[in-house]
Amino acid sequence: MDEGEGIHETTTRARAGATPHMTRYILPISLGLVVVLFLLLLILWR
Repeated sequence: MDEGEGIHETTTRARAGATPHMTRYILPISLGLVVVLFLLLLILWR
């Protein structure tokens, strides 16, 4: 192997698979659950 020449792979092969876009669903759902939980605590604490 020549000096300075690396292994060339596509990004999908380098990751060894596809990356699902679950963050766009998980982040707003968990944020909404936290807001609802805090609202319930605020209402029940009184």
